[in-house]
Amino acid sequence: MTQASAIVFDAPSTLSVKTLELKPFEADDLEVEVSASGISTGTERLLWDGTMPPFPGLGYPLVPGYETVGTVVRVGATGDVRVGDTVFIPGSYSFLGVRNIFGGAGSRLIVAHDRVVRVAPTLGPKAVLLALAATCYHAVAFGGLRQPMVPPDLIVGHGVMGRLLARICLAQGWPAPTVWETQPARRGGATDYPCIHPDEDTRKNYTSIVDVSGDGSILNGLISRLAPGGEVVLAGFYKQDLGFAFAPAFMREATLRIAAQWKKHDLLAVTALVESGALSLEGLITHTFDPGRAREAYEVAFGDPQCLKMMINWQA
Repeated sequence: MTQASAIVFDAPSTLSVKTLELKPFEADDLEVEVSASGISTGTERLLWDGTMPPFPGLGYPLVPGYETVGTVVRVGATGDVRVGDTVFIPGSYSFLGVRNIFGGAGSRLIVAHDRVVRVAPTLGPKAVLLALAATCYHAVAFGGLRQPMVPPDLIVGHGVMGRLLARICLAQGWPAPTVWETQPARRGGATDYPCIHPDEDTRKNYTSIVDVSGDGSILNGLISRLAPGGEVVLAGFYKQDLGFAFAPAFMREATLRIAAQWKKHDLLAVTALVESGALSLEGLITHTFDPGRAREAYEVAFGDPQCLKMMINWQA
């Protein structure tokens, strides 16, 4: 049986790199040699610190990760993916004896053909960012179901998601959004859009506000900035219960919408934007560690405001 190295959360805030058995290879599967995987500062942070709300299949030990890129080394009898293709994998159920939530942080994966997306080899490790880009696109496209799409005129948070969403707006030819960021270290790097502290902004007629900060405590403040009939989209992941004052929302006839997991349509759309050159992924992966430094990698990813995106290099 095939084995692979994987990052395992043995318990909250406790990890190890282990050699695990991979699931048996089936006719509709691919075997992928992983080159890189990303660390999510949203859902993966909650798995790391043990604050993830009840979630189907949640339990420890688990293999995290849903931002993976690698090279196909074996193909089954179905599908049009070939040996040698570079693919993005949004997690897997590869590993035996552990929970696969989300099963992408390993040196080798076995996944179904229809789960992967082929990407240009020249994209390289930057392909780990496609999941976050698809999450941002989903916030406005709703998996292709929302037509016409309503672009945000305010984005809250200038981490990697805020930057990707702003870049997607520009790539689509929409007006440049305003971006709020409270941390001085993260206000740099804005290209063709303003990034300011919320206190510097007096505007109170935003049509669409997308929060990617994950800070549920600011919901009332966001509602107070809406134009009549405006919308707040919650695109972060919130571990606490959310609440808001009814009267201000009532007076504005505000809409609150939750953007959940991206759909295949969103992933294909952002992949096309990237491969056309309209959407740049440059300058977003700020840190790269090898698996032997996995614990340090998670601590930096979750604790260093200078870290936009941490990548694990499985070819080190």
